[in-house]
Amino acid sequence: MPHKFNADRRDKIAKQKYQVTNWPAYNESLRQRGDLTIWVKDEALSLWTARRRTSRGGQPKYSDLAITLCLTLRVVYGLALRQTQGLMRSVAALMGFDIAVPDFSTLSRRSKGLALPSTKSEPQHQVRSIWLSTAPA
Repeated sequence: MPHKFNADRRDKIAKQKYQVTNWPAYNESLRQRGDLTIWVKDEALSLWTARRRTSRGGQPKYSDLAITLCLTLRVVYGLALRQTQGLMRSVAALMGFDIAVPDFSTLSRRSKGLALPSTKSEPQHQVRSIWLSTAPA
């Protein structure tokens, strides 16, 4: 068998063993992995819908801020567009907001012109909160 060919001469690296000493803190850290916290400023909520166009063309229903929030959650949690739509519906319902959520085709179409914030600087599993503000990044 090829994987056992030189087994006696291969370097043996012992597997490191970790021992948990603070079980309550460890259990709490595991619980916090599923925590989702989103803060939405009142100004951002009022800017959810887009301003009316003065030029010819179709009227956008959602602002760039709304599309950016949806697509940021999509990147952070690695979701498909339909799953992102479902997540945003449930978040809006849980927070008690009476807002329309962009559908997956709108997210796909509008994502081409937007610059999304990068999440490559920190691991995705540690991103637990997103701050939505009206200030330009």
